[in-house]
Amino acid sequence: MPDKLILFCGPSGSGKTSIVHHLLGRIPELAFSVSATTREKRSGEEEGRDYYFIAPEVFRRKIADNEFLEWEKVYENGYYGTLRSEINRISRTGRVAVFDVDVEGGLKIKSAFRNSLLDVFVRPPGIEELRRRLVARETESAESLEARVQKAGKELTYADHFSHTIINRDFDEASLHAEKLVKAFLSGVPQEGNR
Repeated sequence: MPDKLILFCGPSGSGKTSIVHHLLGRIPELAFSVSATTREKRSGEEEGRDYYFIAPEVFRRKIADNEFLEWEKVYENGYYGTLRSEINRISRTGRVAVFDVDVEGGLKIKSAFRNSLLDVFVRPPGIEELRRRLVARETESAESLEARVQKAGKELTYADHFSHTIINRDFDEASLHAEKLVKAFLSGVPQEGNR
């Protein structure tokens, strides 16, 4: 089992992915844990960098073979998950895996790696700001946008299950806060959670 792992989770549109990419560019000890998904590749996304894009039937077979650390069926034939092989791949490089997952996946990872994990919940300042961010992405249909907003409302109620919360009102401030948390964790400095 890896000595240290870092988890950022929160609703879609909270800014967790942008914060994780900021950290990856600033802290060389980190490596991105690439998730698997059955959704279609978006413009600009790259296989093995952004996601492992796999067919729903292959994903379901991997579930049956216990190849996932965590997985979730988010929408009909819309699966997301973290392959155990991805954690092993990063561990072999000597770097620290950084997870960027939704809340349900985050809770499963936290349960599995409680003693070696820095867990951070990223939240938007409110649902309307989250909706504005999702609309600005221009990647959602009206139906999927509403589904994500509905899901986000539920996910925000889980913030207290995580040791640290960052409210992403201002990206620069949120990124600096995340950077301080991660650097302290990597150096072994004990950290107080938000509770």
